[in-house]
Amino acid sequence: MHMKKIVLLYKYLLTYLRQRLNRLQYMMFVAVITGLIAGLSAVLLKTFVHFLQEWINRPVKNDWIYLFFPTLGLLIVVFLTNRFFHGYIEKGVAMVLRSIAGKSAFIPLSDSYKHIITSAFTVGLGGSAGLEAPIVATGSAIGSNTGRIHGMEYRERSLLLACGAAAGIAAVFNAPIAGVIFAIEILLTETIVSYFIPLMIAAVTGALCSRIILQESILFNFRLREAFDYNNVPFYILLGFAAGFISLYYARVFKGTEKKMHALHPRPYHRAILAGLFLVVLMAVFPPLFGEGYNTISLLASGNPQGVVEKFIGRDYLNDWGFLFFAGAILLLKPVATGITLGGGGNGGNFAPSLFVGAYLGFFISRLANNTKWLQLPEANFSLVGMAGVLSGVMYCPLTAIFLIAEITNGYELFIPLMLVSAISFFIVKHYEPYSMETKQLAMEGRIFTHRKEDNILSQLKVADFRLELYDTIQIDQSLADLVGLINTSNRNLFAVTDKDNRFTGIVELNDLKGRLFDPVGLSETKIKTYVKKAPALITPDDSMKKVMEKMDITQSWYLPVLNTEKEFLGFLSKTSIFEKYREALANQADLYT
Repeated sequence: MHMKKIVLLYKYLLTYLRQRLNRLQYMMFVAVITGLIAGLSAVLLKTFVHFLQEWINRPVKNDWIYLFFPTLGLLIVVFLTNRFFHGYIEKGVAMVLRSIAGKSAFIPLSDSYKHIITSAFTVGLGGSAGLEAPIVATGSAIGSNTGRIHGMEYRERSLLLACGAAAGIAAVFNAPIAGVIFAIEILLTETIVSYFIPLMIAAVTGALCSRIILQESILFNFRLREAFDYNNVPFYILLGFAAGFISLYYARVFKGTEKKMHALHPRPYHRAILAGLFLVVLMAVFPPLFGEGYNTISLLASGNPQGVVEKFIGRDYLNDWGFLFFAGAILLLKPVATGITLGGGGNGGNFAPSLFVGAYLGFFISRLANNTKWLQLPEANFSLVGMAGVLSGVMYCPLTAIFLIAEITNGYELFIPLMLVSAISFFIVKHYEPYSMETKQLAMEGRIFTHRKEDNILSQLKVADFRLELYDTIQIDQSLADLVGLINTSNRNLFAVTDKDNRFTGIVELNDLKGRLFDPVGLSETKIKTYVKKAPALITPDDSMKKVMEKMDITQSWYLPVLNTEKEFLGFLSKTSIFEKYREALANQADLYT
């Protein structure tokens, strides 16, 4: 009863605000609400994961029992997914992008909590994955549903969806600028200047939630120990190239491992157990692969790399070169561990693992140089800059990587090497792979927005949105005399030909019949099928508008017939009507201030 009163009161408040505030002011109010809910959700997730990790790390008689917690986490997630979420959870950034492009920025309400629950058990119990992708999915779902509740249109819902993601990233890293840049760089392929204001408000709100509520030990931040030295620029360039190729390695190994895990066993519980056993072996030999790995990243970035091998069984026998190869093996095996975790049924992302690999890569290169005794590179700085390089290459977000590391180090001392390494890494991966591993397939199918504006607009248009031109039809067993009667009552020069069941068989063009129609002898005996020809191409209601335009361009046709699944003729779709819809969609992309 009290909840109903609260809902009713909030509806009255919304009515009042709509009457009192202009469009932009109302948008700012909703952005604050979105940022607050998304920020609190991120805080809840981080707190729950921290609680689980503290529980795992409690003193026990058998120190090795922690190795079996990832298996427990996978089994819990598989149970929750099958019992409450219909056996499937759409994960990651690709889900958000697909909702913007194909579902009018609507994300189911259940996505605002199921990613929190499943990722918390996956990562909190030691699964080798990250929380950032679930946080982005959760924040986006919150933004989408907040926009729906507050009566926002598609363009505003898309912006609020990005606001929720920005607030989530800002909260988990206490990095509001990185949250805004992430939303613009990954989610909003076309950004108008006025979008920055709601994004900044939501991100700041989310960051304040984590700053006020979370303990500093839970937050991921560092203090730089050494300043940037321009003499090290050649080695930062080397790190940039290494980060680019390691990013390509990460993407291919992760996707290959995940695919093999999916094919390992048809039953999800058996697959989870097998994945858990694989993780037991990996983590027994290489303990830093356990969980997100932020604790070992902190050791590398704070100048205490020896803490990484605290749980390693052969730590007493590692010399300088042995420790170096240990770190190299970890950075190569992290995508394998992440692929096993997510392929085995867990929920998580590649944001944290890419930071992990980057930190170990930077440490590996700097320690390799330092072991020669000829150089003395700052290992902590190289670890931090390496994080930006691999994040840029794996997630295709160089600006996010730059500002994230700058913010979590509480300054811009490393801005030059961050820009250098991130740019080189991104350039390399884009040369080999136009799209990131998460979005490649969807982008090739035209199911998500890319940075190609024309394709984005076309992807919003559907064949069902058009009023098809219902040209006159004639049956294939009729005669030319029947066609002459049809021509006398029509101003068309193109006719669809169908069979007796209204199934499309071809077209007849007036230009092909001009000579024959001027000779009236035998028109009644001459059947239409003599002059029927195949349509240049066919369109179905499920065809994407990009595919439709490609068919029209290839065949140089201005009109093409549309058929349903039973091959029944529905009408002709004209290029003119597509251009009109395109111009209308282009005009709707106006500034929020207008």
